[in-house]
Amino acid sequence: MHSSATWHKLFFGIILIVLVNIVTNQVVSQEVPKPWYENLPAVAMDYKVHIDAGKEDCYHQYVQPGATFYVSFSVVRGGDGMAGFAVRNPSGAIVKPYQWQATADYTDQVSPGGYYSVCIDNQFSRFAGKLVNIYITVVKYDAWDKYAKEIEALQLNMENFTSTIGTVERNINDMLAYQYHSRNREARDYALVLDNNSYIQTFSICQILVIVITCSVQVFFVRKLFNVKDNSRSRI
Repeated sequence: MHSSATWHKLFFGIILIVLVNIVTNQVVSQEVPKPWYENLPAVAMDYKVHIDAGKEDCYHQYVQPGATFYVSFSVVRGGDGMAGFAVRNPSGAIVKPYQWQATADYTDQVSPGGYYSVCIDNQFSRFAGKLVNIYITVVKYDAWDKYAKEIEALQLNMENFTSTIGTVERNINDMLAYQYHSRNREARDYALVLDNNSYIQTFSICQILVIVITCSVQVFFVRKLFNVKDNSRSRI
């Protein structure tokens, strides 16, 4: 009897361990996965998106706590060249309200951490879609302090290293933003050139058709003026 009670306890113990492992695995699998770039000190992304007429699209970007978040948008082509732009912080509050404009940007120097929502609104344009450039950077400047501490652990004098690297990182971020604006202006100019080329070709073809039709009508009526009918009849 004692041996049977021992086996029952062991059996129930094994079942309890299995149930605990199953519940733990389910809880871990339900956790929200974090982006692969979470531990990177800086991330820069450049997108080109097409917003249909009368539609609104939103995009979400994860930002680490304490990082600097920057987003800029510009309408490349389509309609009147303007669209609505708004940004929501991780708590859902609108930190940049909607404004109908060609370009806009937003910066959060110290982010609380979480997902930002960037929304492009084209609801005021009922017939024309818009091609929009979106440029996003997430920079974590305090990551350089961590690297400096790791180097200081090697008993190296790196007092100026942190400030120098931080300055270089800020300059690189500024250069990336400037390059984005330059590429955006280039894209807008290229789109304008294509539109002008298409307009000139269409207008030229229409003019050629009008000239051909006009000449044909003139030739027809001129020839008709010299068309003499013979109304004389032969007499016996």
